[in-house]
Amino acid sequence: MQNWLGNYIRHTLTQPQTVTGPKHILFCFVDHYEPQWGRNIPLEQERARVDRWFNDYPAVAGQFVDADGCFPQHCFYYPEEEYRYEHLAKISDLCYRGFGEIEVHLHHDNDTSDNLRQTLTNFTEMLHREHGAFVRDDVTGKLSYSFIHGNWSLNNCRHDGRWCGVNDELIILKETGCYADFTFPSAPSDTQPAMVNTLYYAKDNPGQPNSHNTGRPVSVNGKPWGDLMLITGPIGLNWKVRKKGIFPQIENADVRTSMPPTPERVDLWVKSNIHVKGRPEWIFIKVHTHGTQEEDMDTLLGAPFAKMCQHLQTKYNDGENFVLHYVSAREMYNIAKAAEAGESGNPNNYRDYVIAKPSYKPLQDKEMAGKGM
Repeated sequence: MQNWLGNYIRHTLTQPQTVTGPKHILFCFVDHYEPQWGRNIPLEQERARVDRWFNDYPAVAGQFVDADGCFPQHCFYYPEEEYRYEHLAKISDLCYRGFGEIEVHLHHDNDTSDNLRQTLTNFTEMLHREHGAFVRDDVTGKLSYSFIHGNWSLNNCRHDGRWCGVNDELIILKETGCYADFTFPSAPSDTQPAMVNTLYYAKDNPGQPNSHNTGRPVSVNGKPWGDLMLITGPIGLNWKVRKKGIFPQIENADVRTSMPPTPERVDLWVKSNIHVKGRPEWIFIKVHTHGTQEEDMDTLLGAPFAKMCQHLQTKYNDGENFVLHYVSAREMYNIAKAAEAGESGNPNNYRDYVIAKPSYKPLQDKEMAGKGM
């Protein structure tokens, strides 16, 4: 905690700017989506995990829409090393039906810059070709994607040097088309950077790990800086849940059965007051999960998830004090860039501000048969 607690306290004590009109709640749910999680998982278990999401997520999320008529968005950060066509075909269909988007996840160890560059390029191109994920930047020709690092080890930030190995990872991400990282918060892991409850730019320091530990906040009428934007989720201390009746639980925006998305936690996420500097009326909330673990699916695809959405829509979508927007990671980034450019008003107008919506491919029986499934 010594790395981030000071910044957390300073952020908490900073008086929010006066807001005229309603506050807009931008809610994004990202998932380290790993069908092969565990050891020696049989293919049938992988399929059962993906099918549970394919069948149950539309049923529960389809009950809710935000102020703009959008369903709760689930962002599937799919691991490169776990790719199977049949799984991504089903996830792409969910995205085609308006329930989320596909992004990039990666677990690696003792890697090199050249291999990482090739891995990311090959993976994004395959996801685009086979499933319609991502759109191509008109200037660079690269596919635009966002990233979550496996094991929280972005830019080789673990003290033992495991689960990455690439000290210039921010540069490699930028070179291959990554527009933002969504890895953090990771507390209580020691990979947690000092920058908390903020959207910020980080600059890579080649040859040295953990360059993203500090950076510059994204601000209205500001300019991009460094190599990559990091969009972080809420982090703090939950004094209503205490260990041994004394110590507050660390709130790290992780959603699972042992840490359900209760109304009290939702309120803490809102109070974290994450925003682009100078645009306090747009509040960014990014929470995360590991969605394919069986013990958590009843929480993520059942009553606890529905209760979270109901609370968001009852308390934070009255149209006077709050307006709710369910957003994907791409849309959250676009809205942050709109704020940076000085845009204001309704953030719904800026969901596609910089990066357009991908054209995901629907599931087709003949297509599945053609892949030998």
